[in-house]
Amino acid sequence: MNTLELRSVAVRGAGGNLLFRPVTLTVAAGAVTTIMGASGVGKSTLINFIGGHLPADFEAEGQVVLNGHDVTRLPAEARRIGILFQDALLFPHLSVGDNLAFGLAAHVRGRVARRAAVAAALDQAGLAGFADRDPATLSGGQRARVALMRTLLAEPLALLLDEPFARLDPDRRADLRAFVFGHVRDRGVPVLMVSHDPDDARAAGGPVVTL
Repeated sequence: MNTLELRSVAVRGAGGNLLFRPVTLTVAAGAVTTIMGASGVGKSTLINFIGGHLPADFEAEGQVVLNGHDVTRLPAEARRIGILFQDALLFPHLSVGDNLAFGLAAHVRGRVARRAAVAAALDQAGLAGFADRDPATLSGGQRARVALMRTLLAEPLALLLDEPFARLDPDRRADLRAFVFGHVRDRGVPVLMVSHDPDDARAAGGPVVTL
């Protein structure tokens, strides 16, 4: 079963200032751990470090361990850790279906198999028949669902959520929370979520760590 561990992870900014005290935690398969804290404390910076995207002007210490393997020094593309941000970063020049196809794992080969995988993902997202749609025609909630399915089609071993519900109105936020958390639990993916919203943490139902 997949697990994501942080072992004494800390990040230093300009001048060597420690952004937050060292973090040690374990996220089990299908569980969601929430990281909370004041704006500017370094929540998103922590996510960037775990995913392998830490900017050069920061320094980090500690280990990121995935399924017992230290991935701290691996490039982002080799870690198999998916990330969802506040904005659903869909490619505007690609159709909805082509956006999903872009995320497919390498072992899904052949036009028929790839098309079937995209169709199944759209069906799971409640967007059957949307393959040829322009992403610009989707609502915020629809774009967020497509972004999640694209990430899951890459078969990540862990998932990072950086304020993924912040830009949605309350009704859509509740629906998308249920959609996201349900899918990751079904797949047994460990999730680390950054949020400033206590309702996100309550919906996630897992531990809360305050930076």
